[in-house]
Amino acid sequence: MRVVIAPDKFKGSLEAAGVAAALAAGLRDVIPDCICTIVPMADGGDGTVAAFVAGGATARTVTVSGPLGARVEATYARDGDTAIVEMAAASGLELLGDRLDPRRATTRGTGELLRDALDAGARRIVLGIGGSATTDGGAGALAALGARFLDASGAELEPTPVALARLARIDLAGLDPRPAHADLAIACDVDNPLLGPAGAAAVYGPQKGASAADVAFLDGVLARLADALTVETGRDLRTLPGAGAAGGLGWALAVACGARLERGVAVVADVRGLAAALEGADWCFTGEGRIDEQTLYGKVVDGVGALAREAHVDTIAFGGSVDPEAEKALRARGIRCFPVVAGPVSLEDAMRDAAANLRAAAARIAPFLVPGR
Repeated sequence: MRVVIAPDKFKGSLEAAGVAAALAAGLRDVIPDCICTIVPMADGGDGTVAAFVAGGATARTVTVSGPLGARVEATYARDGDTAIVEMAAASGLELLGDRLDPRRATTRGTGELLRDALDAGARRIVLGIGGSATTDGGAGALAALGARFLDASGAELEPTPVALARLARIDLAGLDPRPAHADLAIACDVDNPLLGPAGAAAVYGPQKGASAADVAFLDGVLARLADALTVETGRDLRTLPGAGAAGGLGWALAVACGARLERGVAVVADVRGLAAALEGADWCFTGEGRIDEQTLYGKVVDGVGALAREAHVDTIAFGGSVDPEAEKALRARGIRCFPVVAGPVSLEDAMRDAAANLRAAAARIAPFLVPGR
């Protein structure tokens, strides 16, 4: 029997590789000769770099600009000519603590990470854009790659919203050409446009510290950026689904560098070769800390289950908690869900004992996988 084990992390308890190892151990407790193909997964958000490092990629840590300019250490993963980058490592909300400043937060550090990856020979880059502190329309990242933002007199502006309110023109003559020639995939799991009531500033600005006045200001800056970048490139993608993610970073890279915005779990699965791993497998195990309504919209359990279904492989998903309505919907998609713990337990105990609980859960299920047992 061969089982592909492709879970997400259990946030606060175990990284994806630890979840997979625990599930594999539980299977082998009951079926000693079971062949387990382990593919730690992620959805492009936090934990994506860790999942790739656990799968054999090399971690690289560099010093880059943080969201408010102070230098920070940020880690990304390298696997041959592929780089896996999380913008949150350089431009993330968690780097700021309570020092939120949406009018000055910049994605420059993310652009510096991309540049470092290209310098190291990356020809394929996966960029996860969750957890951002920024609403700069990706101006900081483009500046790090050589773009210039100019006011009406031709003076260069800092790539922060407070300065870009004076933007008159964008000069891409010095933009690094390498991103346009690389396979640059943006892991993006929202469909918001760049501007307006469903856009980057209105929907995500408040969680980055933006007041109502800030939201209006930031939306105006993004509109100014969109107009200027359209003039410079001839491409207007402000209504592209996902353009509003991460304060417009994916939008900027799509317009200026030809990047693709894709569902995060699909991008990760493609790079990890999950479809090939599923070929000929008997079962697929996956899981995430909480299986709920959000799982149905492009999270790891749903994405892995979809690929397994295409390969005619039955899927079992383990959740730290399992919402009944989500379980019902996933069952209709061919994914059977099981809670990790067999009975009532405190959240603190469940998280502390996650590895042992996952191992026990896999062992409980294992006898039902073998005909005749």
